[in-house]
Amino acid sequence: MTTETVFNAYSRYYDILYRDKDYVAEVEYISNLLTRYILKTIGEAGSELLEFGSGTGKHGCLLAEKGYMVTGIERSAEMIAMAQTSQGFTCQQGDICKVQLGRKFDAVLSLFHVISYQVSNKDLCAVFQRAADHLNAGGLFIFDVWYSPAVYAQRTEVRVKRMADSAVEITRIAEPTIYPNENRVDVKYTIFERNISTGAYLTFTENHPMRHFSLPELDLLAKVNGFECLTTEAFLTGDEPGEDAWGVCLVLRKI
Repeated sequence: MTTETVFNAYSRYYDILYRDKDYVAEVEYISNLLTRYILKTIGEAGSELLEFGSGTGKHGCLLAEKGYMVTGIERSAEMIAMAQTSQGFTCQQGDICKVQLGRKFDAVLSLFHVISYQVSNKDLCAVFQRAADHLNAGGLFIFDVWYSPAVYAQRTEVRVKRMADSAVEITRIAEPTIYPNENRVDVKYTIFERNISTGAYLTFTENHPMRHFSLPELDLLAKVNGFECLTTEAFLTGDEPGEDAWGVCLVLRKI
């Protein structure tokens, strides 16, 4: 399975599986970064945001509630069909490696490890370039990724997650395959769905290739694509990245 087909079937269960994800806390964290660093770089709080990989719209809608105008780009048609919309948030289907909207924004966001799904250097540089294309002078590119020291220290393992709503019970098995020379982990997801009313079962699998990054690697990616790094920190906590921080957040400024 190629990355183009990631989330095609998985999207059906996305909101159920991540119902325990604290989107409110994440949006508060991102909003604080925007306020802090946009004030430092362009002199006023920015309001026009572009979100790469907007998924089902949860981050975008919550940011819109805070007064931001958010445009989401999402490759999966299935995700777009499920996406929430609200005043201040719109989304459209597109490839973040290729998108050209002909507009400028105060910040580009890419959350929930969307950048880690760009496993090739070609795709990584393309996304960084598309971010730069869409930013005002001094604009910010904010994203989170899997952090290599934590991946190596904690090691990936088989995990099982169970969630349910009023219609279905979902069991998800995540089985990782490690490619150490590529800084990549392919996660094979097997989903078992039980329909509560009929008792019928549905099963499918998807493979999600994920790349993890070191700080020197990220710094080089920033510099060669026209950015400087303002901060690198553990996602949500703001702590210094370490072996306990699986996800790190970067704030880059367009030079």
